[in-house]
Amino acid sequence: MATYLQWRRFVFFDKELVKEPQGNDGAAPGAAPASGPAASKFLCLPPGITVCDSGRGSLVFGDMEGQIWFLPRSLQLTGFQAYKLRVTHLYQLKQHNILASVGEDEEGINPLVKIWNLEKRDGGNPLCTRIFPAIPGTEPTVVSCLTVHENLNFMAIGFTDGSVTLNKGDITRDRHSKTQILHKGSYPVTGLAFRQAGKTTHLFVVTTENVQSYIVSGKDYPRVELDTHGCGLRCSALSDPSQDLQFIVAGDECVYLYQPDERGPCFAFEGHKLIAHWFRGYLVIVSRDRKVSPKSEFTSRDSQSSDKQILNIYDLCNKFIAYSAVFEDVVDVLAEWGSLYVLTRDGRVHALQEKDTQTKLEMLFKKNLFEMAINLAKSQHLDSDGLAQIFMQYGDHLYSKGNHDGAVQQYIRTIGKLEPSYVIRKFLDAQRIHNLTAYLQTLHRQSLANADHTTLLLNCYTKLKDSSKLEEFIKTKSESEVHFDVETAIKVLRQAGYYSHALYLAENHAHHEWYLKIQLEDIKNYQEALRYIGKLPFEQAESNMKRYGKILMHHIPEQTTQLLKGLCTDYRPSLEGRGDREAPGCRANSEEFIPIFANNPRELKAFLEHMSEVQPDSPQGIYDTLLELRLQNWAHEEDPQVKEKLHAEAISLLKSGRFCDVFDKALVLCQMHDFQDGVLYLYEQGKLFQQIMHYHMQHEQYRQVVAVCERHGEQETSLWEQALSYFARKEEDCKEYVAAVLKHIESKNLMPPLLVVQTLAHNSTATLSVIRDYLVQKLQKQSQQIAQDELRVRRYREETTRIRQEIQELKASPKIFQKTKCSICNSALELPSVHFLCGHSFHQHCFESYSESDADCPTCLPENRKVMDMIRAQEQKRDLHDQFQHQLKCSNDSFSVIADYFGRGVFNKLTLLTDPPTARLTASLEAGLQRDLLMHARRGT
Repeated sequence: MATYLQWRRFVFFDKELVKEPQGNDGAAPGAAPASGPAASKFLCLPPGITVCDSGRGSLVFGDMEGQIWFLPRSLQLTGFQAYKLRVTHLYQLKQHNILASVGEDEEGINPLVKIWNLEKRDGGNPLCTRIFPAIPGTEPTVVSCLTVHENLNFMAIGFTDGSVTLNKGDITRDRHSKTQILHKGSYPVTGLAFRQAGKTTHLFVVTTENVQSYIVSGKDYPRVELDTHGCGLRCSALSDPSQDLQFIVAGDECVYLYQPDERGPCFAFEGHKLIAHWFRGYLVIVSRDRKVSPKSEFTSRDSQSSDKQILNIYDLCNKFIAYSAVFEDVVDVLAEWGSLYVLTRDGRVHALQEKDTQTKLEMLFKKNLFEMAINLAKSQHLDSDGLAQIFMQYGDHLYSKGNHDGAVQQYIRTIGKLEPSYVIRKFLDAQRIHNLTAYLQTLHRQSLANADHTTLLLNCYTKLKDSSKLEEFIKTKSESEVHFDVETAIKVLRQAGYYSHALYLAENHAHHEWYLKIQLEDIKNYQEALRYIGKLPFEQAESNMKRYGKILMHHIPEQTTQLLKGLCTDYRPSLEGRGDREAPGCRANSEEFIPIFANNPRELKAFLEHMSEVQPDSPQGIYDTLLELRLQNWAHEEDPQVKEKLHAEAISLLKSGRFCDVFDKALVLCQMHDFQDGVLYLYEQGKLFQQIMHYHMQHEQYRQVVAVCERHGEQETSLWEQALSYFARKEEDCKEYVAAVLKHIESKNLMPPLLVVQTLAHNSTATLSVIRDYLVQKLQKQSQQIAQDELRVRRYREETTRIRQEIQELKASPKIFQKTKCSICNSALELPSVHFLCGHSFHQHCFESYSESDADCPTCLPENRKVMDMIRAQEQKRDLHDQFQHQLKCSNDSFSVIADYFGRGVFNKLTLLTDPPTARLTASLEAGLQRDLLMHARRGT
């Protein structure tokens, strides 16, 4: 139970008398004449008003003479005669322009219910759509209250004998409506109200002694007894959704609120209640404070005494009295056009206009009632900017009073609206650092902090040395709960020396670079840094090893080398057994990590050898560096056995076939380290036989010179000539080697004898006996060649004579064709047939099928074509020769002409000096005879 004695009183409403519109003489129909010059200024209602209601833009009144009056916003009062005697009850629907009324047309207790459609007219008056008697049953009784559901399907009427009738169906039509007695009791019914919750419709019924509710949307109308306290007439109302549509019963001791199934809160508002009304979240109560004489509560309002009455407007949510005023003899309180209207017995209408929210808040601010202002702003649905302004003023007030803890709580409620720097400046003093910490914490929770706020909050934690709060701030459960810039936090914690906290943030939020920086530069825990890199995904592990590899190699070379081996072959993050070890691994470019081993040759050698063994397709730089490293070790090694081993390793690496594309680089490395075996191997692989020869010549290794010629002389015959020239220049006795060279030159006919003699003439130790065998064999071969050439000449001459005789016979004698078979199909020759002077005969159809031209013999054509090609080639060469001779004679620079023809490849085919001249003559003669024979054969056909 809440008592209103502690509730503050305010003047949140402006009171004024309603004035008549300009141009009106002020005389309402039926009104008593006003006296005094100022009386005509105010609106005066007709006398005898008995009942009031409002809705649909009008105030509705009923009087003792049976008239119903309408007062619209224009204040032009109109009315019509609804009953013959009096109007006792009115109910204006809010969503429909329908008015329900109860009145009397004849003397006695015989109330009638009339339903008026205000949108339709009947002779200038509203259309009455339905009339029916209100008395339940046969016993006459007086109607005490009336209510209608907004859906027009329910209407309830209460009576003084304690009964309630329910009219179910369309209330505007007789045939669609059904009336039945819902409730019977011993106490007069003083209030009714419908409440709609979803599809369920409840009816609250209050008497002078109890409160109950019915479910009227069902069949059996279940009833719930809510309380044993009642109220007088017009002392009940239904609240709006802000109070959950509760039924309000204003008793003399308390005001009770009810749900359909239970009683809710109550408020101890003292005084004899006369009227209860609900208006826009306010409870309006008209009461009389003085003790009344004992009489029936039901009829107490009919007292004709002119006691002073108090109108209080209560804000139940915010627990204050919004307005309180004294009136004389209040008839009723109505709500329309956003204002309250109080009707008094003298016919005056008092308007209560609610002040705007800002004005009410300023009144509260002046009294420093900030909490109440906040609650009021929330109930008035003030926007967030307005609320933030109130919170800021409240915080400033508390700060000025020295209540810093309370002030920071208000400032916290402004986060998102008020600039944080406004609050931060107030609490930068060291004595207020805990308040600043609370504000910054909330700022981060709402994800509205920037990097500077994070820095400031962490500095507050470190100055307070509050490790528990610091850990609570940084150790969030998930990434979505992080309300600060992690990188900024890591920087601040690192600077403050909270390395463990900084490491926690860096590890949990994948700031790998910061984690490694702290481990390597601050804590210098190299083992942990290397372990962390081993857990990273491939891309991060690769980049961080490139960045920190040299530091790790300097302090823990073996472990670093092992990680690099794995990173460059088959890397999988070490997830402590949780990873998928069967997933394909990744591998980095091992060549990029070689600079890490700059000061660790032993580890470099192990790394390079591992890569060359495990991954044969490693980059070329791996093999180049490994070769250079082995050559360096070989060059600086003094132990013969170890040097031999290193020598074998270097040769094995060269023979691995990895230096084919970088032959020059490997050769330079071997030459730099004077690795002669490697140089000779590379010369041989690169087919640099001249360089091999020169190497042995420089070292006067005669036997090796001859061996090189024997191995590679077939590929490069000039080696034998160079070897002969080399031995010829030697003054030492080299007869053995000269004889071996001459033997090969003679067998392959590599040099003319005259050139051999001229070459050996430079050697003073070389005698005729050295070349005697060579010259004898050469002369014998030439003699044999001469004999063979002379024999071939005689044969060609005899052949030429025979051919010339055949040509002469063809020219002078007839040719007899005696062939009996076709030269193509070997079948007997039949006419028509084709004969050639060459002696071949063909069937005509065979000749036409196989011949390429009518003038050529198909059998002789392939051989004749070869001859003709030779003739054309000779003619072209002859023409070229003539052109060359002509240009040579006419040019001023003969050498340039010869060079041009050399460049065009004219002289590419060289004639050996050993060929006898008779051979060339014989070939030319034979070609001439073939040409003449072919030409005569063509003419003979």
